[in-house]
Amino acid sequence: MEEPKSKAKRGAKTAAAAQEDKITLLPLSELHDFPNHPFKVRDDEAMQETTESIRQYGVLVPAIVRPREDGGYEIIAGHRRHHGGTRAGLEEMPCIVREMTDLEAVREMRNSNKQRGDPLPSELAKLLDLEVEAIKHQGARPGNSQEEQALGKRSVEIVGADHDMNYKKVMRYIRLNSLVPELLDMTDAKKLGFMPAVELSYIRPENQRLIAVSIEGEQSSPSVNQAKRLRELDKEGKLNGDVIDGILSEE
Repeated sequence: MEEPKSKAKRGAKTAAAAQEDKITLLPLSELHDFPNHPFKVRDDEAMQETTESIRQYGVLVPAIVRPREDGGYEIIAGHRRHHGGTRAGLEEMPCIVREMTDLEAVREMRNSNKQRGDPLPSELAKLLDLEVEAIKHQGARPGNSQEEQALGKRSVEIVGADHDMNYKKVMRYIRLNSLVPELLDMTDAKKLGFMPAVELSYIRPENQRLIAVSIEGEQSSPSVNQAKRLRELDKEGKLNGDVIDGILSEE
């Protein structure tokens, strides 16, 4: 027969779980985007359908949010529903409020967006960076630069294991965050290959913008070797618009 204390303890846990998942109606004005949220919210045809559905039926699936230190709540899962609700003219939407660490929040974002299919390169780049930083901040504070480097590498390895990637691939994706928006959009649209994009991410922003203009003008995307040449010339201070056009116009 089960001990009364065990029953009480189990009941307390169940009650706590039920309390944690309690659905609350919150004003949309109190819901804020998670800083550097990786997944894009677009005003496209799918968003129009979402808005019409919300206008007719309301928000059926609660968002997951966490309290902010300076008031209101951060949206962890439900950015598209929040945007659709705003467009539909709603004043409030159902939410589940949870206390979450940064790492828990980022992992919840990742899991809740799996149903959308494979993320865009720019989305995965931001997500991986958020996960790495959350793990680094969760660990012990490094005492010197060597400890900091070791902690950073370990964080990348942990994130890589979660995403079935090796260390180098995670780092390459994170490099995409150093691209100017024009080149990042081209990478998402598959106008620019992944590995050339990684090489171009090391180039100074002003020259990246010139490259983006040249790609549009030449209607030609650089190969990996061309991107490496552009990177090297930028490093030597020899990159300009004419040089970029010359390299991208090559066969």
